Amino acid sequence: MIELVRVTKVFPNGVVALQDVNLFVDRGEFVFVVGPSGAGKSTLVKLLYREEVPTEGEVYVDGRDVARLRPGQVPPLRRQIGVVFQDFKLLPNKTAYDNVAFALEVIGASRREIRRRVPQALDLVGLRDRARAYPNQLSGGEQQRVALARAIVNNPWLLLADEPTGNLDPDTSWGIVRLLEEVNRRGTTVVMATHARHIVNAMQKRVIALRRGRVIRDEHHGRYVRDDDELSSLLEEMRAVVSP
Repeated sequence: MIELVRVTKVFPNGVVALQDVNLFVDRGEFVFVVGPSGAGKSTLVKLLYREEVPTEGEVYVDGRDVARLRPGQVPPLRRQIGVVFQDFKLLPNKTAYDNVAFALEVIGASRREIRRRVPQALDLVGLRDRARAYPNQLSGGEQQRVALARAIVNNPWLLLADEPTGNLDPDTSWGIVRLLEEVNRRGTTVVMATHARHIVNAMQKRVIALRRGRVIRDEHHGRYVRDDDELSSLLEEMRAVVSP
């Protein structure tokens, strides 16, 4: 499970990324985190795998307050979490197979285990026949599928996806989201930060909406934005323009 308790994150330059956020995500959920650029989506995701720590409040992942973990306790936490990024973050000098295998090598998996699990992960994302291709030989969608295979090869209970379709065309984006849905069906909790309005509206999953670092909406079977959200945003923009 994931729980944020009165979490505020202020960066050294004074930017308030998150403010007094309270959230609970149970195991097995599929959650979209939405909002405009600068709303705090990526910061929220980074808090969950301890790339960032909160300025105030507590962040619990699998029952542990991640901000209080000692440095040696962070790698074991991250081994239970898969992360997919917008820009793929593949190693350019390694094949698709080796990029996925690398996630197992760093945790000391045996060669036998690597030979068993990497093809399974590539099979799931439909890329077994591209195992020996390098990133520059793959399309954007194929690169993202390799990144997804790498994220799930350790069988994580939690998968974090930070704008995973941001650099992809609509059809390819749907393919990635369907894969995330399949991973979720297999029991993995999925938290996806996204701007993809059409995907969020069609999927009708739980939607957590952020604006200016605050949670403004949290609803099951939700949409990217509601009419009252649109009106509120417009009024705020008008006030900002006319304020002295």
